[in-house]
Formats: sequence, structure tokens, C-alpha cells
Amino acid sequence: MMGSRFDITVVATDSVTASGYIDLAVAEISRIEKLISSWDPNSQTSEINRNAGIRPVTVDAELFELIQRAIGLSKLTDGAFDISYASMDRIWKFDGSMKVMPSEADIAASVSKVGFQNIVLDPDESTVFLKLEGMKIGFGAIGKGYAADKAKQLLMDQGVEAGIINASGDMNTWGKQANDENWKVAITNPMDKNKVFALLPIIDGAVVTSGDYERYVNFNGKRYAHIIDPRTGYPATGIISVTVFAPKAELADALATSVFVMGTEIGLDRINQLPKVECIIIDDKGNISKSDHIKIDKL
Repeated sequence: MMGSRFDITVVATDSVTASGYIDLAVAEISRIEKLISSWDPNSQTSEINRNAGIRPVTVDAELFELIQRAIGLSKLTDGAFDISYASMDRIWKFDGSMKVMPSEADIAASVSKVGFQNIVLDPDESTVFLKLEGMKIGFGAIGKGYAADKAKQLLMDQGVEAGIINASGDMNTWGKQANDENWKVAITNPMDKNKVFALLPIIDGAVVTSGDYERYVNFNGKRYAHIIDPRTGYPATGIISVTVFAPKAELADALATSVFVMGTEIGLDRINQLPKVECIIIDDKGNISKSDHIKIDKL
């Protein structure tokens, strides 16, 4: 779903009950996919994109509020997070086929229609309008986390005491394991992805890791990550792994990408200003930086 693998774990009294709960979670994730998918021509998101520069589009309150929160995150991160990144021309390729770095002119053109400031919301009419023709929004950097949050809340409302929604590494947990121990997450060592760097408990929260140890390119001795700065069109550099702990997967998802783009110093400064949010950053030299209130027990 959403182009990603979802693993759903619930603590229940028997397998039949558990399967029923998991089916409910799958249905909820599918519902959200139909709402926010920019690949589905029938989704409200696609309708917004089709009418960029033409007219406002009326959307469900759920989608309106998600876009509203996304714009808030853009302001918080000075545009390092921006759902209008979907307008970018895909001039960077991280599949091994790119042998020459894109030109400055091509990079500048790729972000010409990116800018959260050009997303106009009308709360009275529940409409969304993209000012520029050809402008698009997409939820690739927040959608999985949002779906994990919604599936978790649905199961909690159904009385499920504990579980994990794992959206391709976007982990959202509640309650405790069947043996009454806290859920734990392993942090991959970005210098050796087959090894675990640390094991940390998660208590009723979410954790998301963004890493470039599998998708990157090197030009003129410099490493460029697959995560692109929507403000400049250039890939992030200097960081190879960001792990964010937050109360909700939606927030952790967005911040992990944003910190990657903002860099260690600015990223940690923003994280330290947010309540109940922590992060671990590993740079391309193997140096580890962390937010003020997190403790790491290395393995």
C-alpha cells in the first residue's frame, strides 16, 4: 500500500481476533491512500493538482487539515519540508544511471514551481488552490506516517491494547509486548547496514529513520543523498542517517526528512525546541549527534 510495505502487529487473545483487527487497519490505510494518492486520478489530491493555476478545489476536512499541518511544518522547517516538492522535475537519479551532475540551470528550473507559500487554503469553504499552473502537491514524505497514525488510532478505539504499525520503517507503537516489555527499535548502523547501532525502547510513540546509505551518488568527491532540498533542488549532503522519535509518526516522518535537509546544527536546534521530540543524527564521517534529552545505549 502507498508503494510501501506495511507490517501490522497486534496483541490479542487469539489469532482470529487479531486477524480481524489487522483487516481493519489495512482497510483504513487503503482509505487514506485513496484520499491522498497523487497517482490515483480519482483522488482529491489529483483533483487539486489538475486544477493548479485554474481554480480552488473543495476537499474533505481530513485532507484539508493534513495540508494545513503540512504547511505548518514547512514554516517550522523554513521550507526544508514542503509537500509542493511534487512539482519538481526529476533530474536527479539514484539508480546508477546518472553519470553527470545536472547543470545549475536545470536544477534551478526543477524547483521553479515549488513553494508552500503558493498553496492557498480557505477554511470557510474547505478549498485548496495551487497558485501556479503545473504546480503539484504530494505526500511522499508524510503520508505513510499519517496512515500509520490513523491505523493505530482506529485499533486503539477498537480496544486493542498494544501493537505496532510499521510502514516501511516508519514505526508507530502503543502499549507493551505480550510479555509486558516495552517495544524496542533497532537503529541501523549506516556505516554497515547489516549491523545494529543501538536498541531503544519506544513507549506509545513513533520512530522514523531517514538514511542515504542505499541511495546516493558521488560527484567530484562529494556524496549527494537521495533526499532533495525543495528550496534549492540540490540533494542533502553531510548526513547519512536521521532517526526521529515523536508522539506521532506523521510528525516524525516529516522531521526526519527535514533534519536531513537542514543539517546537524540547525536540525538539532529545531528538534530541541519541540516537546516530546528527540533525534539521533549520524554524519558522513560517522560522528553521532543527538538531541538534548535522549539517552543511547550502544550495542
